[in-house]
Amino acid sequence: MVSTRPLLLLVLCSLTLTDAQLKLFNMRASELDSHILGKPDAYVKVFCGSANLGETSVRDNDKNPWWEEEFSAYSAQENDLLSLEVFDSDFLKDDLLGVCQRQIKLGTHKHDCFLKEGGTLHYTYTLG
Repeated sequence: MVSTRPLLLLVLCSLTLTDAQLKLFNMRASELDSHILGKPDAYVKVFCGSANLGETSVRDNDKNPWWEEEFSAYSAQENDLLSLEVFDSDFLKDDLLGVCQRQIKLGTHKHDCFLKEGGTLHYTYTLG
């Protein structure tokens, strides 16, 4: 009788290395701080691995912005690095408020990330 274990092992290994779709959504921030007097004009740049997935719109004068945009990566893999960079849009130079980085895992996950300059970024992603 021929064993099917080597074939099964090969199939299981290939499943763990296959690409999956990443979907990032429900991005919002709370209690953002501005470097200058007033409220921040916040936006987020989104990266997965080496791919630039884009950026949100700017939410003017809002310490608690909510972004409607959703971002997708069709060739994401488990353990890829998801990076979210939060900025305050200014006339001359945008100020970095903080960076959130996380290795992505299969399933749907909600996270809160505390930003270096104050405030919290909240987001949800699904990898599958």
